[in-house]
Amino acid sequence: MRKKVILAAATVLSWTALTQAQQGDLDAKFTFSYWSKWLSKGAEAYGQQGALFKTIDLDLYDTGFGVNVTHRNATASGYVNMQRFDYRPYFKGVAFEDSPLTTKYNLSVGYEHYPGLDHKVSNTTFEWIYAFSWPELLKCGLVPSYIAHYEYPAGSGYKTQSGANVATGWVHRFLLGYDIDTSQLPNPLHLSSEMAYTDGLGGAEHDWSYATFGICTKFDITEDLYFKPHLYHQITMEDSVSTKKDITYCVLSMQYDF
Repeated sequence: MRKKVILAAATVLSWTALTQAQQGDLDAKFTFSYWSKWLSKGAEAYGQQGALFKTIDLDLYDTGFGVNVTHRNATASGYVNMQRFDYRPYFKGVAFEDSPLTTKYNLSVGYEHYPGLDHKVSNTTFEWIYAFSWPELLKCGLVPSYIAHYEYPAGSGYKTQSGANVATGWVHRFLLGYDIDTSQLPNPLHLSSEMAYTDGLGGAEHDWSYATFGICTKFDITEDLYFKPHLYHQITMEDSVSTKKDITYCVLSMQYDF
């Protein structure tokens, strides 16, 4: 039932956007990313293996509605059946514009699908994401953000890949970002920090679970093609999320705007 509701909502949102096509253009972005290690809300989803992400993002005619589809897989054998598709309609926009309370938001729901697994396992979860940022709140250049994830089973009796029951829960992420302009780089150097509170998702303890510090920038290869290198370091505080206390990983992305 939930799956039908989500798919119906996505159809309605897409149709609404299409009826307003004269207001803007259909924008598309394709991103190919290599992760030296995939950290999913603090947990090592592919163990010691890296991951490849292929993402197509459609921004529907400047209406705020869009659809994001991602395929991800491990870079080595042993996780063949763990390749995954995510289908995520979203709505984004800006509230209280031109004021100190300017709020950028992105509200979405994702449907996760593992095509190589049995039906009761392959359609694992729905995940709602509520993302907000306040670019004008602080006058020192710091931009605070808050992202909430809520995940629950995609159907009655559904199991995780390990055969255990899917544990419904939240993850709350609190972030700060800061851009540094340098003459040595064509685009700003972005610094980020994050603290996360895991609230039962995946059976984890209800506690502050990890902190992540990152640095990234962007290089313009052509007018529509970009290379984005990222470097992150995670400090884990909760063993039920990850037993690795210190994890350093990189993300290398190529993005093409159609």
